[in-house]
Amino acid sequence: MILGIDEVGRGPWAGPLVIGAVVLGGATIDGLTDSKKLSKKRREELDVIIRAKASGFGLGWVSAAEIDEIGLSAALKLATIRAVEQVKASYSEIIIDGTVNFLQETKKVSYVTTLKKADLLVPSVSAASIIAKVARDNFMALQDDTYPGYGFKSHVGYGTAAHIKAINNLGVTPLHRLSFAPLHKYQATLAKPEKVPKSTKVTTRQIGDSGEDVGCRYLISSGHEIVDRNWKTKFCEIDIVSKYQNTIYFTEVKYRKNAKQGGGLAAITPKKLRQMDFAAKYYAVCNQLNDADLRLAAMSVSGYPPVVDNYLEVV
Repeated sequence: MILGIDEVGRGPWAGPLVIGAVVLGGATIDGLTDSKKLSKKRREELDVIIRAKASGFGLGWVSAAEIDEIGLSAALKLATIRAVEQVKASYSEIIIDGTVNFLQETKKVSYVTTLKKADLLVPSVSAASIIAKVARDNFMALQDDTYPGYGFKSHVGYGTAAHIKAINNLGVTPLHRLSFAPLHKYQATLAKPEKVPKSTKVTTRQIGDSGEDVGCRYLISSGHEIVDRNWKTKFCEIDIVSKYQNTIYFTEVKYRKNAKQGGGLAAITPKKLRQMDFAAKYYAVCNQLNDADLRLAAMSVSGYPPVVDNYLEVV
């Protein structure tokens, strides 16, 4: 009953950091290894199998804005905590790939062993590596529609020659980690969101609605079908319900006045995740979505007019 933990996205210049956490709980899955040693097709096949067979799993996301705000070391700890908090399965040991215990300052510290190359040696860590890699790669691929010309689908945010050329030609986006040394010079040049004219009175509700409108258009452009919006009961509410292939996504939209404020997705606390999980399951019951694959997601929107900063699958 090992909880395996591995990270993806420590080194890229753009995009989120993602921590995977998996308890296989006795499930045997052939072909598990370090995600970097697998083809894209094989990773995606194993991702489906891991999610189906594992006793529990979680994904901890930290956005580029949060990395800039708190630093990479703190971001690794925060992402690990977020991932572990999503795992509901029982476990007796935690193995983290590498040499740093990201749970050192938590109540989980006594469970932890750090191990170099654990993603090659420990199946649950391999599984964590795979689900984190697939989730992050899929997210970055979606960014091609939002930020055309950067080639995020191919380099997934790493500092490749093509990525550097795109930055030189187009500048940076809200996805870029401006705290990273190669991008320091762009800290003052990131476009500021348009200010609301003083003569125009815009209510918080109107801003929220326009943020959700932008969110819906973003999802549609990414291949989603919008199933429901602002679904409310006396028990819970859901901002956007969408369908992509055979999966139903329940998206929480978080609005910030300024993309540089950071922390937009930090509002997805463990308590909020539990509320989102309940709402998704309640929606499924009310709409007779028997045996449907349900996923929770969060979208960070900023500025006025609003733009989408990040869209992350949280579990």
